[in-house]
Amino acid sequence: MSAHDPAPTQSNPGTDSRDSSTETGRETGRETGPRTGPDTAADPLLTRERAHLSASRAALRSMREDVQALDIRDVTANWVNAAVLEAQIEDRIKALADLSHTPLFFGRLDYLHAVGADEAEGAEGERFYIGRRHVHDADGDPMVIDWRAPVSQPFYQASKKNPLDVGLRRRFGYTAGELTAYEDEHLSDPTETAQSSKLLQAEIERPRVGPMRDIVATIQPEQDEIVRSGLGGSVCVQGGPGTGKTAVGLHRVAYLLYAHRDRLARTGTLVIGPNASFLHYIEQVLPALGELEVKQATVDELVASGPGQVRVRGVDSAATAVVKGDARMAQVLRRAVRSHVTLPTEPVMVVRGSRRWRVPAYELEELVRELLDRDIRYGAAHDALPQRIAHAVLVQMERSGEAPDDRVQDAVARNPAVKAAVKAVWPAVDPAKLVLRLLSDADFLAEHAEGLLTAEEQKALLWEKPPRSLKTAKWSSADAVLIDEANDLVSRTHSLGHVVLDEAQDLSPMQYRAVGRRCSTGSATVLGDLAQGTTPWATASWAEALAHLGKPDAVVEELTAGFRVPREVIAYASRLLPAISPGLTEVASVRESPGSLEVRAVDAAGTPVASPSATDTTDTTHTGTPHTGAPDTRAPDTRALDAAVVAACVESLRHEGSIGLIAADARIPALAAALSAADLPYLAPGEETTAASRLTLVPASLAKGLEYDYVVLDEPSAVVAGEPDDRTGLRRLYVALTRAVSGLIVVHGSPLPDELDTPWAGSAG
Repeated sequence: MSAHDPAPTQSNPGTDSRDSSTETGRETGRETGPRTGPDTAADPLLTRERAHLSASRAALRSMREDVQALDIRDVTANWVNAAVLEAQIEDRIKALADLSHTPLFFGRLDYLHAVGADEAEGAEGERFYIGRRHVHDADGDPMVIDWRAPVSQPFYQASKKNPLDVGLRRRFGYTAGELTAYEDEHLSDPTETAQSSKLLQAEIERPRVGPMRDIVATIQPEQDEIVRSGLGGSVCVQGGPGTGKTAVGLHRVAYLLYAHRDRLARTGTLVIGPNASFLHYIEQVLPALGELEVKQATVDELVASGPGQVRVRGVDSAATAVVKGDARMAQVLRRAVRSHVTLPTEPVMVVRGSRRWRVPAYELEELVRELLDRDIRYGAAHDALPQRIAHAVLVQMERSGEAPDDRVQDAVARNPAVKAAVKAVWPAVDPAKLVLRLLSDADFLAEHAEGLLTAEEQKALLWEKPPRSLKTAKWSSADAVLIDEANDLVSRTHSLGHVVLDEAQDLSPMQYRAVGRRCSTGSATVLGDLAQGTTPWATASWAEALAHLGKPDAVVEELTAGFRVPREVIAYASRLLPAISPGLTEVASVRESPGSLEVRAVDAAGTPVASPSATDTTDTTHTGTPHTGAPDTRAPDTRALDAAVVAACVESLRHEGSIGLIAADARIPALAAALSAADLPYLAPGEETTAASRLTLVPASLAKGLEYDYVVLDEPSAVVAGEPDDRTGLRRLYVALTRAVSGLIVVHGSPLPDELDTPWAGSAG
């Protein structure tokens, strides 16, 4: 049985994957808290679970060995088929790898009745172990059920109020790959009160070293609903920091590949992220879930892969980039492309042998107008016109008594006179040259932007010194998107089956259109947070963004429960919400972590002191040492501030897990020098943290989407000042403040932004 096959509804008693409900009650002994510690060595239940884990790992090895032993020499017709089959076998072998650091199963469900059977009194229940992939024994009976299978869904959805016929839900705890603890919930027992899971909380709060990991063991009910939503519809997830929106999107891809594997294998899937560092951070999630074929790209890489694309080596001003990213540019380009069509004024004379066939100008004009009215792609119409002209000639031939066939029509379409007429009436268009002309020729731009762009906007688009050729032009990222739009006007862009778009709030309307073309016949999962929009063109609403994406009917889901960022930290950052995204719901963190936030003002002498803003009596959720006197708000010597930041990093490194030092881009060189002088090794974003190297120096512009156990934030006012406007700067600061999973230290010498220094009444306190 394939690991991707739906899970059967029967288990193998020999592997203890199925038991009666009455035996389940006796076996568990009604344990409700986690069983862990020295006394668990003699725990017979833990011994049995470890035995099942060992047996399951052995079964997985056997499955892998069976695939490795396949001989395909006599089952392929040719070398092409053999190569394809060998690649599929290789992928299957990789998917069956047993990762020692990844638990094979993380939970267990004991049903009161056989799944799918009538709930008759006395009916025997079933037991299923839930894991990242399906594992079966030599007889094909399941030992571990894929978390995506329908029978696994109650592990995420069942509750005391709605047990879904589950008698027992057991969670497992692991240490260094070894099963060391378990925790039971008797969901159908009315005498047992509902309690929060300590193992679940421990897994959520586990220190982070290395790339992003999957959350398959900790998916919450509201997240699971989104993960399992159907392939036919598109979904937009609005989620604040720590709500797990990125993980939800990636697990949704894994689920869709499980439920619709054949379809998506034909049409393809793609994950789009904001930058290479982010994609590197998330790239191990899907392989850990057994999915190896999902491609990743940034929007820039996406449009660069299109036909006739150019090398990006220029940067636009914010004002110019906003105009280039505006949806009105699509209409400007459309007008410019169609302007190449001219109505014919001369007839076409086709000579075949001793006969001449004349297609009058008025008939040619009718053909051209018909193609214009059909509004098909410019290139498709260019290819269709010679066939239309040839057909008109064939009609005349038939009237004269001849019997031409398709070969004759093709020959007429290739006739020099027909080709010359098409070239004059409907010439080929090079998208890159078209965009080059729009950005270089003021008259050409004015002609096609009339009524769409103001004179000032047109001026912002024009190059001060027009380049001589495509190769000498300093193309920007926004120019590449314009070329991609023009490409699609000429020939249709290939559509994929499903696209995940993360950090979507930062895209321009034209970028949304570029992504939408890649899923025009498929569906999309859009992930983002309006409050974290840090581009001048960031979207104002999801309705607007989805319209540009071509998915106006997408369902918008909002995640408001925070599982990663401590309550004190998210409440502090939420002071910025009224200024950056009025009306947006504040994230309600489920994690209370006293002491997780400290704001240190460095005085003129370079001495760090606690800032009163973090401990204001009007907002008691924030912690820190009270400061009795107002600090000296003069900007300290830069070296003193650097030293205070380094000291905060040293302090943070005493904790377990990853450390991120986030600063305004302009501050990175000075902080890099300070870290080197202090003999503190550090990484750049995208480089994998290890136990020996846990500190990453992060420019604020690259912090989005990344998470660290502990964060030191340098000079918030510099982060704000590094952006073209206050709103964008405050949003960048909001992102930086919410990268911490366990603790945040804010170090500042200049005064804090007013919005951050004033507690917000809406903050949880």
